[in-house]
Amino acid sequence: MIKYAPIVIAACILTLSACKNNDKNYDASGTFEADEVIVSSEANGRIIQLNIDEGAQVKAGETIGYVDSLQLWLKRKQLQANIRAVESRRPDITRQIAALQQQIVTATTEKHRIENLLKANAANQKQLDDINAQIAVLQKQLDAQRSTLEISTRGISEDGSVLAVQIAQLDDQLQKCRITSPIEGTVLVKYAEAGEVTAQGKPMFKVANVSTMTLRAYVTADQLTKIKSGQSVKVHSDFGKDETREYNGTITWISDKSEFTPKTVQTRDERANLVYAVKVEVKNDGYLKIGMYGNFKIGQ
Repeated sequence: MIKYAPIVIAACILTLSACKNNDKNYDASGTFEADEVIVSSEANGRIIQLNIDEGAQVKAGETIGYVDSLQLWLKRKQLQANIRAVESRRPDITRQIAALQQQIVTATTEKHRIENLLKANAANQKQLDDINAQIAVLQKQLDAQRSTLEISTRGISEDGSVLAVQIAQLDDQLQKCRITSPIEGTVLVKYAEAGEVTAQGKPMFKVANVSTMTLRAYVTADQLTKIKSGQSVKVHSDFGKDETREYNGTITWISDKSEFTPKTVQTRDERANLVYAVKVEVKNDGYLKIGMYGNFKIGQ
């Protein structure tokens, strides 16, 4: 067994050397993230339908369920009936002032006839004064009636507007009874099931856009001069023992504030206490998962 000792020692040295070289094969490492959104209920009531499962793909704005909205719908029908009742009381101004307008026309015609008779000395001034007074009274009555009817019409319109606003509020509440996803992505966690009673603000599911992943890594101060936003880098993901994948990544964000090195993150310089967070965007081929470790090399 002793004669194999030099071979074993040499193999160990080569292994340690390879590990040392692998440790320096990157400049920064971190974990992969995705834009996660926790979708909460916007309505109170029983969940009638929730057609999703963990791992399901959903589209932005797609209706995937709804909360019981029967009472809201019935209240909306009631308000619509109230609007019709209010509108039925709206006066027909043209018809209601038609009689006075006709009396004014008749009196005006009579006035012209008296004026002609007065010129022919067949009538006296008092007749003309009486008809003028009659016309003036009729005109004031017409103005008063028109004003009253217009005030009534404005009041009815305002009452209808109030009801219309209430219907709009109900429409908004009915819309919030629909369960939708704000983004396109994959359902990560499902917190509720159909048949359960939910309330405003209660989480229903978590969704994330995993088509594009973000590697949040940390670099030291001396590395900041070597990177910039928009720069292309090579990203390597860690899939376990000796298994990695290479991706093309783009630096999308560099923090302008330093922070202490997170305990779970290694940097090229283990002695560095202050580091800067960097985000690298990577197109996901389906293998990258949230929380998976990755690293990138500057200058590639």
